Amino acid sequence: MLDVRVALDLAARSLSPGRFRHTLGVAALAEELASKHGIDPLKAKYAALVHDLAKEIPTVQQVKLARRWNLLVYPEDEANPAVLHGPLAAYWLAHCVGVKDEDLLAAVAHHTLGVPQMSQLEMLIYSADLVEPNRNFPRVDNLRKALYHSLEEGTLACVEHTLQYLEDSNRPVHPLTHLAHEDLRRRQG
Repeated sequence: MLDVRVALDLAARSLSPGRFRHTLGVAALAEELASKHGIDPLKAKYAALVHDLAKEIPTVQQVKLARRWNLLVYPEDEANPAVLHGPLAAYWLAHCVGVKDEDLLAAVAHHTLGVPQMSQLEMLIYSADLVEPNRNFPRVDNLRKALYHSLEEGTLACVEHTLQYLEDSNRPVHPLTHLAHEDLRRRQG
C-alpha cells in the first residue's frame, strides 16, 4: 500500500526548498485533477511527491547511475542527462523503496518526456509537472483549463507547448516526446 506520508518525507529530505515547493504544487494539482478525472487521488499525489526525487543528483552521477542500472535507451538520454531523473527515480522507488505499482512507476519515469500510450496517471503527472500552480509562463492558465476540461486533450496541449518551447530555444526534442505527441494526436482522431 502506498503511504503518502512516506512520499512526503522522501521529498522533504531529498529536495531543495525550491524543488520541494514545486513538488508540493505538482502534488496539489495532481490530486485535484485526479479527483476530477476518476483517477485514484492518493496514487496521483504519491506519484507527484516522488516524481523529482533524482532531479538534484549531479548530472554526471545521474549518467553513471543510468549506465549501471541499464536505463540509457536512446543516444539522447546521455546527450541530455536532464531527462534521466524520471527513470532514475522510478528505478530507485522500485528497487530500494519497494514500490510495486507499475502505473505509478511509469508515471514517475515518463513525467519529463512522455511516452506513447500514456496511461491516465502518466498524462496527469506529465501535465501537472508542467502547469503546477507555481508555474508562471504565457498561456499556462490556458493549459490548466484544458486539463480540467479533458485530460487527454490537455496533455496534448502540454506536449505541444513543450515542443514549441524546445523549438523556440533551439533545443533538441527527444524521440519519446515526438512519439508521445504523435500518439496523442492519433488518439484525438
